[in-house]
Amino acid sequence: MGKRVFVLNTLLYFYNVVVFFFTLMPIISALPRIFDHPYTMMHMIPFDDLSLGRGGAVVQLILNMALTIPFGFLLSARIDEKRFAFLKTVGYTVCLSLFIELLQPLLDGFRSSDITDVIINTVGGALGFPIYKSIKALYRNYATRIEKNNESQR
Repeated sequence: MGKRVFVLNTLLYFYNVVVFFFTLMPIISALPRIFDHPYTMMHMIPFDDLSLGRGGAVVQLILNMALTIPFGFLLSARIDEKRFAFLKTVGYTVCLSLFIELLQPLLDGFRSSDITDVIINTVGGALGFPIYKSIKALYRNYATRIEKNNESQR
């Protein structure tokens, strides 16, 4: 494994630890009561909070999107130049989001899951891909200019 892959894997690991901490905690304290409450099924009407004008809906959408942009970015860097990289990034983001959303009500009877969160998290992960590609292109352009500048000074 190269240094780049090691760094990307490490960053993805720490990213996931932070995401799980904020989305699934407190897991340990919930384990004794994990089956003591009914499992609440996922709310399947997309953007219901937004259409009903519930307070904080827009902020919640922005936070959910911001949550997965780094995942999409890091994953894109990890699977860069591979076939179907964008589709893989989106697919992994859907899996991560579904995992979190389906597990939340299991751990705590007061938590719920929502299809809107899955959709918006997926959009965030998908946005990480072009952000990575843009930064990569800017870096390559900058590196090329520096290299040409160094050659012209010789």
